[in-house]
Amino acid sequence: MHSLQRLAPTILLLLGALWIPLSALEPQAASEAQAAPFAGFYAPDFSLESADDELISLSDLRGQPVLVNLWASWCGPCRAEMPAMQRVYERYQDQGFVILAVNATNQDSRAEATAFYNELGLSYPLLFDADGVVSNAYQLRALPSSFFILPDGRIQEVVIGGPMAEALLIIRVEALLSEVP
Repeated sequence: MHSLQRLAPTILLLLGALWIPLSALEPQAASEAQAAPFAGFYAPDFSLESADDELISLSDLRGQPVLVNLWASWCGPCRAEMPAMQRVYERYQDQGFVILAVNATNQDSRAEATAFYNELGLSYPLLFDADGVVSNAYQLRALPSSFFILPDGRIQEVVIGGPMAEALLIIRVEALLSEVP
């Protein structure tokens, strides 16, 4: 009996050593399997209808730096930061920079969002999250919420709340653009 008790830790250690390589995912698969709305993780993919009735998918923008901004028309900080976002978009869109303005339509209305967008003269894509799928995937806690996404699809930085100052937007976008191959 004593010899079995002495062997038990060794047996457990050997079983654990065998389990580790058998249960491990490939590095690429592991990072994609753990998609989360945090810096360093791959951004959760989504496909949403735009104001132009076009279906836009985040994965279709792979290779480009992207800012995903979740917002609502009733959100004061959203209103305050969007003109700066428009200026930054105009400045960097020729370098491949994209902004996706994802309206939390499950907390807003498509008509109000469109009126807001048109009133501010915005030109980057306006998307409607009518069912809250993107809000849930990105674990929306506050509006606005901004996700700066590298060309390889990983999130570089998350900014919860706002408004973001134009100078800080420029710094963040230039950091994204520095990662473009």
